[in-house]
Amino acid sequence: MAATIRASHILLMHAGVPESSSDRSRAAALEAMTRLRDKIKSGDVDFAEAAQTLSDCPSGEDGGDLGHFSKGMMVPEFDKASFTLEVNELSEIVETPFGFHLILRTE
Repeated sequence: MAATIRASHILLMHAGVPESSSDRSRAAALEAMTRLRDKIKSGDVDFAEAAQTLSDCPSGEDGGDLGHFSKGMMVPEFDKASFTLEVNELSEIVETPFGFHLILRTE
């Protein structure tokens, strides 16, 4: 397994998350992320474009690109999900203390 990988993500925060500016409920955030994942998987929505317009993370400006990172640099839930993905594989919805993520491994 690679020592470092590269991945992009889309983050949807909700009102229950510390430092969140979102007023959406956890259920609404999960529902929105589920719909978004389906649209990305079907090819109706481009991952990077969705990140730019929808992500609650500053990385959205770069299409969600997080650059290269090694194990242990991200929160455990994100770390586990991202390192199990194949290149160009989209994750299931991953919940972390920051909210809900979709992760796309790019390298």
